[in-house]
Amino acid sequence: MSTTLQRPPADVSAKPAASDRSKAENRLGLKLVAPAVIMMLLVTAWPMIQALYLSLFRYRLTAPDDREFIGIDNYVTVLTDSLFWRDTWNTILIMVVTVAVELVIGFAFAMVMHRIIFARGLMRTSILIPYGIITVVSAFAWQFAFSLNNGFVNAWFNWLPWIAEDTNWFGDHWHAMFAIMVSEIWKTTPFMALLLLAGLSQVSEDMLEAAQVDGATWWQRLWKVILPNMRAAIMVAVLFRALDAYRIFDNIYIMTRGAQDTESISFLTYRQVIEQMQLGLGSALSVVLFLSVLLLAWLIVKLFRVDLASARGEG
Repeated sequence: MSTTLQRPPADVSAKPAASDRSKAENRLGLKLVAPAVIMMLLVTAWPMIQALYLSLFRYRLTAPDDREFIGIDNYVTVLTDSLFWRDTWNTILIMVVTVAVELVIGFAFAMVMHRIIFARGLMRTSILIPYGIITVVSAFAWQFAFSLNNGFVNAWFNWLPWIAEDTNWFGDHWHAMFAIMVSEIWKTTPFMALLLLAGLSQVSEDMLEAAQVDGATWWQRLWKVILPNMRAAIMVAVLFRALDAYRIFDNIYIMTRGAQDTESISFLTYRQVIEQMQLGLGSALSVVLFLSVLLLAWLIVKLFRVDLASARGEG
């Protein structure tokens, strides 16, 4: 009589329960966000469809009767124009530099706000003040700060080798770009700190204490415990700020008006639509900007490779 090995019965009771609970939570989440998604689609879908439609025409408001269907010629014009690629480079440079600096400073602020014991509410409120200021107002303030005639930057920092009392911050490309990026970093670093603080509060103190008991230094705890457990929060913070920085407009409009080759893609779109009244070309730029934002978001999500479900605690 032959015998065969018998496998023990699998305990499948826990997994379906967890799976059913996860599905129920997902269904509830879809129901909760559905009204907001529908409203956003109603508000944004029509302008995007209209922009896509207008981008297929040679159309200027100064000659509305001369509208002519030209297919994808506007897109060809945009993608083959050196001005578009120069402004794209400016936009990417501003995005990369500002987000990188904000990530470092914002994380330091988050650590301070997380660890401080006395006057915690006052400290958090003080750090968040710049983010509460309207962007146009902060841009005017920094334009004044970098002013050659009555700004304080040259007077306060002329001890640095690259800053003199007569430094004209808006007289050439790189100085102007630096001033724009400083104003952007000052304004939005608190937002980055707030998002990172939310992620930092999710790091288990037990894990940090266990690592310290095992002899891990502060740097080892940072790189091996804190940052890996904050990956989801870091991704959200970088994603939000990168998309916002990629669409930068206010600072450039107030501080330089695009002078010294400091235009961004958003500012170029503004000039085509509002100043030159070229609705067809401007609409093509708007569509390209929209698609590039989607591509940027996809790249950031793929780069971090974060499973938000597992980060939320679903196994």
